[in-house]
Amino acid sequence: MSDDGQNSPALATRRQVLHTVGSAAIIGLASPTFAAASTAAQTTRSGDRNKAPLGARLQGVQHFGLTVQNMNRAFEFYTEVLGGTEIMRDGNFQGEKIHNTLLTDQEILARELQVNALAMGVPDLRGGTQRLDVRFIQFDNVVIELLQYRDADQPEGSGPSFAEPRDHMSPAYPRSMHICFYIQDDVDFNLFIRDLEAECARRGMDQVRANRVVTVTTEAERRAAPMSSNTNKITEGKSNGWSLIYCKGPEGEQLEFVQALGPVKKTFADAYAARQQLVGSQVR
Repeated sequence: MSDDGQNSPALATRRQVLHTVGSAAIIGLASPTFAAASTAAQTTRSGDRNKAPLGARLQGVQHFGLTVQNMNRAFEFYTEVLGGTEIMRDGNFQGEKIHNTLLTDQEILARELQVNALAMGVPDLRGGTQRLDVRFIQFDNVVIELLQYRDADQPEGSGPSFAEPRDHMSPAYPRSMHICFYIQDDVDFNLFIRDLEAECARRGMDQVRANRVVTVTTEAERRAAPMSSNTNKITEGKSNGWSLIYCKGPEGEQLEFVQALGPVKKTFADAYAARQQLVGSQVR
């Protein structure tokens, strides 16, 4: 499909769906505080909102996007393994408007460096040589968008991606990002990580590997580490009650799993309540 014609029925439908996705992300937080904030936003006159500071004009984070090499594999992980729910899928995006929307800055940089934009991983959506496919997945409080850039003659879902994956995925690199999942309060963290790795191994997703809190020097040692080393439990300071572990996903993406209990849970709850009061005062 082409993105030419902003008023086409297809694009109108897409805008409606994305609006629904955003609403689901907010409503999905399933908290009386969030529900009250949503109600307050609906009763605020648009004229007042448009004069408010930029932060008061936001509804929050709508989604995290992840460009993948194999759409079907990533989709299986986030839906069948982690239990997300598909919202919608769309694709075959091409044309000048979508190309410019996504890639203008990279094309400018390529011209400044006097290199071929293709060498910098810039696909030709403008001419339709490459296409973009997307799938949206709903979790309780946020949406994840999977994106795959592919050649036009390649079927959607699997096969070679347009650009090669990045080799170095250390979280210490500036610009690196990660997706963090919040584990329920009554779940055994160590057991969750063990079961996650086992389920992914059963599906052939050998890339899904969680770190350990003990020092290991080989993959064999990592696998043999005791289950108690699956979780970093912080018991002092401002992060008291916070548990975490880092894990690579099936596409090599950086994931984090956390659990917030005790003092740190209250810290986040109090900060959210204070923000809602601040935002409310800025739109009056």
